Amino acid sequence: MAESKEKLFDQFPPVSTQEWKEKVVADLKGADFDKKLVWRTNEGFNVNPMYRAEDIANLSTTDSLPGEYPYVRGTRADNNWLVRQDIKVTDVKEANVKALDILKKGVESLGFEIAKDLISVENLKTLLHGIDVENVELNFSTCMKSTVKLAETVAAYFKTTPADLQKVSGSIRFNPFKRMLTKGRDFADYADQAVAVIDAVKELPGFRVLAVDAVMLNNAGSFISQELGFALAWGNEWLAALTDKGLSVDEVAKRVKFNFGISSNYFMELAKFRAARMLWAQIVKQYNPACDCACKMKAHAQTSEFNQTIFDAHVNLLRSQTETMSAALAGVDSITTTPFDKAYKEPDDFSERIARNQQLLLKEESHLNRITDPAAGSYYVETLTVSIAEQAWKLFLEVEEKGGFYKAVKEGFVQNQVNASAETRHMNVARRKEILLGTNQYPNFNEVASDKIVNGEACGCGCGKHEGGHHCEPEFPVLNTKRAASDFETLRLATERSGKRPTVFMLTIGNLAMRLARSQFSSNFFACAGYKIVDNLGFETVQAGIDAALDAKADIVVLCSSDDEYAQYAPEAFKILDGRALFVVAGAPACMDELKAQGITEFIHVRSNVLDTLKSFNEKLSI
Repeated sequence: MAESKEKLFDQFPPVSTQEWKEKVVADLKGADFDKKLVWRTNEGFNVNPMYRAEDIANLSTTDSLPGEYPYVRGTRADNNWLVRQDIKVTDVKEANVKALDILKKGVESLGFEIAKDLISVENLKTLLHGIDVENVELNFSTCMKSTVKLAETVAAYFKTTPADLQKVSGSIRFNPFKRMLTKGRDFADYADQAVAVIDAVKELPGFRVLAVDAVMLNNAGSFISQELGFALAWGNEWLAALTDKGLSVDEVAKRVKFNFGISSNYFMELAKFRAARMLWAQIVKQYNPACDCACKMKAHAQTSEFNQTIFDAHVNLLRSQTETMSAALAGVDSITTTPFDKAYKEPDDFSERIARNQQLLLKEESHLNRITDPAAGSYYVETLTVSIAEQAWKLFLEVEEKGGFYKAVKEGFVQNQVNASAETRHMNVARRKEILLGTNQYPNFNEVASDKIVNGEACGCGCGKHEGGHHCEPEFPVLNTKRAASDFETLRLATERSGKRPTVFMLTIGNLAMRLARSQFSSNFFACAGYKIVDNLGFETVQAGIDAALDAKADIVVLCSSDDEYAQYAPEAFKILDGRALFVVAGAPACMDELKAQGITEFIHVRSNVLDTLKSFNEKLSI
């Protein structure tokens, strides 16, 4: 007789979403559920604090398997992404030695940035000597005007080798839109040159030559849905322009390579790549390809440079690690982890080794390459995937209504949209709504950075200087590629280079919990400008605190107490100090107006614009 097995959860009554919400509302003790727990993304949709099976019940994105159209779950059944590292080639022999060395250390995909005067078959023979070209992905780039020559040279080189041309794979980056986005200069014959590049590599079916460098938008501070929406429009520009030139959609789609950035928004980035594959597959499908294989997106991912910092630079490792993990779990084809020191100098052997090992750790220790689409079925990630797809699709359609990506760039629409988003993000960093650990929150108080900056003041502003160093005025708007931390770094470096480091003294008094909390807040606040912080456990009287501050030669005295006590302590401290140092109250007490009426004008609190406030103090202190 067969024994029936009772499932564990059958012993418990089902709990509805409404019951869950009622329990949460009860725990909030009167706080508004939507205001407290539902957050609005930069992408324009809300994220709830909890999701259930009913939230994905009607989503068609959960129906396919990895390797199946529309590829939301991946373009292949495995998740063995390639570890990529790029090399700037100024000496082919040295580059070859470095390439062979890093291949032994875990790299599976090489990127070569070749100077135009080094493009020759003989130099490629030297550059690739000893490299198993059938089993190592090879990616090449050079200046835009020499890309056709590079493609022809790469094809000619492979014909001199015994390699199976069907097995060699990689890319040659043809990106005429880079000039438009960063220099504001037109590139009207992009389609004709693209045809020439494709024709040059016709015997190399494994080479992708039409770049969609959405990483440029990411590094300029775009929102996630913007990066994806514009990337899709960019890719569609290749499809539309080149099929108009007589190429089949299969010929074009199989030559497109997407290069995405990865921000630190962990789950959103994971969902972005899933949405990207799905939407691209549907776009290509509308051109009626001969097979669905043409609908597969080839996606390389690179950790963001927008959120890299000069101060406390090792925190960049934390950011790039979660970013790398997002892309790895999302099933991209290859990943470049940006070395932590790239923001201020050319990465060295140590930082490059750490960057490689960040990926190897995910492969060899975490085994992320052994599981495909682990986020599948997650109520949260599946919902995010669809939400991001919807926002990106709206933007894609908006670009198409403007006549396509090329016209949208020439009009300045793409640049203006991304720059506006970057401005919002810079404001969020200034107000600490977006945290850059070590820069605008919890800085290393005593760090100095001037001596380690090798790249000069490299602003990365896309100022449009040509190779000869001559400035060429842009014809239309350009991307502003200023990093998120740049303004804080400029502020702190100004303090550092001024030769005088202001002293900020914490006058802690009264309520123990509040004075300690506010002294910690204030210490972090002023340390973001590189000021010297003198913290204290507490003083019995205001007079004792002021005396100690003057003994410490304080430039700024910050009163740290509770709101209720400020009405008494602040006027007393302000009067005793008598202008011998700047006086600041930590907090926004109810008695603020009364204190201002007595001449106390400086208050710092969680709603302060940290950057602007610190700039004003630098001015007051003649820095």
